[in-house]
Amino acid sequence: MTESNAPVVGSVAAPWPVPTLRRRFGALMVDWLLCLLIARFMGPFPNNWAPFVLIVEYAFFIGLFGQTPGMRLAKIACVSVADGGPIGIPRAFVRGVLLAVLVPALVMDRNRRGWHDRAAGSVMIATQPSAAADRSS
Repeated sequence: MTESNAPVVGSVAAPWPVPTLRRRFGALMVDWLLCLLIARFMGPFPNNWAPFVLIVEYAFFIGLFGQTPGMRLAKIACVSVADGGPIGIPRAFVRGVLLAVLVPALVMDRNRRGWHDRAAGSVMIATQPSAAADRSS
């Protein structure tokens, strides 16, 4: 990474700021809690529905708006690598399915893009700089 906390693509700094893992994990936890609350109303085994609710939440919110409610609170977004816009529902659905598997999210490159981001052609960006990033640069 460069001093400006921007990821490196090839030998050139990319135009988007990389969010901290703390922000990404915090957003995921908020979204997971929302999914657990929604899943409680979906039948006799509510925790079994939570991963499916998360996938649908990701497909809808990331696909259309680039942010889930948790991402909005954490001030991060998931955008297309190609143009910086929303990735669309089909690609967000693929990203959500792979995120539910968890392993692709744990394997990241130096730009913190997991396999789920690579498969969807997406990247996580910080919509506002974090205090930790400001102190480290």
